[in-house]
Amino acid sequence: MKVPRIIIAAPRSGSGKTVLTISLMKALLQNGKNVSAFKCGPDYIDPMFHKKILGVDSRNLDLFFTDEEKNRALFLKNNKCDISVIEGVMGLYDGVGGVTDQASTYHLARTLKAPVILVLDAKGMSRSILAEAAGFLSMDQNKLIKGIILNNMSASLFQPVKELIQENLNVSVIGYFPHQKDCDISSRYLGLALPDEIKDLQEKITKSAETFSKTVDIKKILEIAENAEDLDSQFVFPAKQKPKTRIAVAYDEAFNFYYRDNLELLENNGAELVYFSPVHDKKLPSDIGGLLLGGGYPELCAKELSANKTMAQSIKEEIQKGLPIWAECGGFIYLHQLLDLQDDEKKYAFCGVINGKCFQTQKLVRFGYITLNELNIKAHEFHYFESENNGSLCTAEKPYTGKQWKCGHNINGGFQGFPHLYYPSNISYAEKIVETCAGYKKIDIRNYK
Repeated sequence: MKVPRIIIAAPRSGSGKTVLTISLMKALLQNGKNVSAFKCGPDYIDPMFHKKILGVDSRNLDLFFTDEEKNRALFLKNNKCDISVIEGVMGLYDGVGGVTDQASTYHLARTLKAPVILVLDAKGMSRSILAEAAGFLSMDQNKLIKGIILNNMSASLFQPVKELIQENLNVSVIGYFPHQKDCDISSRYLGLALPDEIKDLQEKITKSAETFSKTVDIKKILEIAENAEDLDSQFVFPAKQKPKTRIAVAYDEAFNFYYRDNLELLENNGAELVYFSPVHDKKLPSDIGGLLLGGGYPELCAKELSANKTMAQSIKEEIQKGLPIWAECGGFIYLHQLLDLQDDEKKYAFCGVINGKCFQTQKLVRFGYITLNELNIKAHEFHYFESENNGSLCTAEKPYTGKQWKCGHNINGGFQGFPHLYYPSNISYAEKIVETCAGYKKIDIRNYK
């Protein structure tokens, strides 16, 4: 199958991949191209930027969550665009455990036979860029690096540095990208600020895309993408079923960390997803068989969530009646009695479904990939909050080190805890969610054609 594609990679986090990637996507749109977007790794926020720019969902590709064959299938699913742009994670060769390349950007490039555009941050460098480029090329055993972009590079320095690299290394330098001071994206403890928090984002990206088109050879990028090898997969995902039950999905400024493939698997197994806002709505949607409270930043909306007592009471009452619920990280925090924010020395009353409080810490509590052994599903943790009542439903186990701990609750047949679950790692788990919710409340077929 012919699928033009490239991966944008860098030597490390903080090299400017995200601004450069979304500028490239916007530039491709301005050139009349139909673009699909992907993110290597478990990150939620970068795909939000992709979606904001393209207007379509960006999907995660992660080789810890799923094997190579399933990753190829996820990439190829409904992919008929002119070019697919895949944003890498961390440094090109950084994988699980910090000393392997499993689940690294390079592992994904090998799996997808995808050409790599290497972004080198040239700030404070000139001839030394040659050494950095040479090092990364020397580790490229599959010869996947097909071009280099020099980020944070001045126009006056670009041509001599380009000639230096191309004279000494067998690689094309396809352009440079000057520092976009008007398009800096601020960060917080979980990563970048959310797209909707950035004033005039579209205008800023439009300007940076115009610059990108002037300083980077777009035709060369398209040529590299179109020369990618054909790609196929034998894995087949479940076909979409008729709705069996309605599942309410919290989605607003407080709860918005969801994998598109998780939601699509639920829909394919017969879930009708009904979106609502715990911040703004007064109660849960009607006639639901289950509830998803995803991750996000509930601490930034703590005052509003605590003040919306009718929503918290609605959730608590429905759960007491037996409503199945899946709550991850931020959603798990929201189920507690209290949230203790040390930054403002205040405590906020939440749903009170889980006894105890969650409290803010000054460092990452648990971070990285895990397997939830009893559920046979892969997951990820990344949080600066801790709970007095983490639960003991599952044993979480880290890859490579084998470190273990207990976590999770089972309220009404669901799962509530800090881990973010990835359903395609165990497709039958998504089927179980829908069946559990349908067992609680089926859709009244008289309301559907």
